[in-house]
Amino acid sequence: MNKKENIITSNSELKIRGLLVEKGVRVSRKESVDELSSRGYGVIERKELLLTFYEALYLLDKQMLEIEDEDGEKVDFQRLVQRYESVNENAWAGYLVYRDLRSRGYVAREGFGSRVDFRVYDRGDYAKDAAKYLIVSVQEGKPISIQDLARSLTESLSLKKELVLAVINRRGEIVYYSVSELTLK
Repeated sequence: MNKKENIITSNSELKIRGLLVEKGVRVSRKESVDELSSRGYGVIERKELLLTFYEALYLLDKQMLEIEDEDGEKVDFQRLVQRYESVNENAWAGYLVYRDLRSRGYVAREGFGSRVDFRVYDRGDYAKDAAKYLIVSVQEGKPISIQDLARSLTESLSLKKELVLAVINRRGEIVYYSVSELTLK
């Protein structure tokens, strides 16, 4: 068995090992894949689990995951953030929103389409129902065009989902606003 695929048990807490790859963190051990995917983490690819950077950051912060690079060197939180920022200029904001949603008991999956950052499932409903919310993250001081917001709203309405704006202030606090269409008669 490869040393990168071991599960480490410390303080009776499950610790999973992952390998840093181009698109995130890959987890190979079957027990780890099953454990994480049942909790709404990652995407299974060829019997392995690929965690997004924000999922890996969250699990690393919770001390549930240890990450190594191709050379077998340990990857810490800061290095993982830097790697994430190299592929996404809004990496830190994405992580903050993901962490906040998870801490509130929601399962958040990668978004799609125009500007949708996350699909969010109602608490306890992951894998039972489709996502209920679509999240668009906005940082205070970084404007979003009304056209982009309207496109996201149209997309969410066509999918029968509720659009939520996650506004991150300068201190990293997040306030959520429900976005809906108003029709005046």
